[in-house]
Amino acid sequence: MRKSLSVMLTLGLLGFVAVNQATAQVRNDGTQGTVVTHGAVTVFTPPSTGAQGAAGIDFVNAQPMELPSAPGRSDAEALADLIHTLTSPPLLGTPGHSPGARGDGTTEMIRLGAPPAASGVISEEFGTNNHPFSTARADLSPTATNKAYPYRAAGKLFFNIGTSTFLCSASLIKRGVVVTAAHCVSKFGQNQFYSNWHFVPGYRNGSAPFGNWTVKSAFVLVAYLNGTDPCANPGIICQDDVAILLLNPSATGAYPGTATGWYGYGWNGYGFTANGQTEISQIGYPVCLDNGVLMERNDSNGFQSSSNSNNTIIGSLMCGGSSGGPWVVNLGIRPVLTGTTAGTAPGPDTVVGVTSWGFTSTGPKEQGASPFLSGNIVALVNAACAAVPGACS
Repeated sequence: MRKSLSVMLTLGLLGFVAVNQATAQVRNDGTQGTVVTHGAVTVFTPPSTGAQGAAGIDFVNAQPMELPSAPGRSDAEALADLIHTLTSPPLLGTPGHSPGARGDGTTEMIRLGAPPAASGVISEEFGTNNHPFSTARADLSPTATNKAYPYRAAGKLFFNIGTSTFLCSASLIKRGVVVTAAHCVSKFGQNQFYSNWHFVPGYRNGSAPFGNWTVKSAFVLVAYLNGTDPCANPGIICQDDVAILLLNPSATGAYPGTATGWYGYGWNGYGFTANGQTEISQIGYPVCLDNGVLMERNDSNGFQSSSNSNNTIIGSLMCGGSSGGPWVVNLGIRPVLTGTTAGTAPGPDTVVGVTSWGFTSTGPKEQGASPFLSGNIVALVNAACAAVPGACS
């Protein structure tokens, strides 16, 4: 990228900086850092920190990031949306897929402290839109599965908005690259980044079995930052509520994916049938379930809704804290095939979206995810891997 296509400027605490003429002003609520725009991708890099620092993060009293909420819809509207999608599925381009890896499972236990009991957090079920789902612990407490692949590639994401600590969910899709929701990284349409992200893979009840990893750089699309992203509901149901976090390596140059492994990721409808349907396994840490201390899993049929910015919609019991958690097709350890053949798009443990929004009403029990596209997830991962190739090898 030529120097004329990128601009680097210093961010002051709560200060404003110009990124380039096409992007308005960007600010950050945390410490100083730099902002660079490369084409459609904006990168925020905070000052250098250790790989597993903890300054400024309250792991015990972190608040769930508010899940963007869309107005509810009637049974008739939900049915009409599904019928329209099945008869006129969105055209997303040629599907693609990048495989994941299992990792070696080596643990590095850190105790972060368990949060107190939550109150006032509302779950999003009842299923009035007749969208079947099944929600249960991914962590089969008291039998812990948080240290086993594929679950250990997902985790909790802590970060600061001002001086307050918030939490989302996230997952590894390269050895040192994490995917989450853009609304866990920046404020839609306000050209504002949050700060001080900490990713804890395999988090369980206040413990970090694979360490607590800080972030080198955050990557989001310019269109999401400045509010020009195509949105059925601005800032809530959008095309590109997707972000990438590039982690800092350890002192020895290692990344968490060496131990945890990482998920694959797919784009442009990978894993979806021709009429826009698939089976989604959603993973996250919603605070309304088990107080957010255990990893949860939700399974549901998903369909791509062309009237909702091509977002995928599933039935789900999850709520605040689940934002940014992976939506996975083909979750689990692949069996050895004997007497049968694989189906189309068989790539195991492939992320095709992250939790983006839910309905304001508790009745519908549905959540949505921005589509993974060559123009968002591929562009963001490519930018991160170009910055630090070792995080992706």
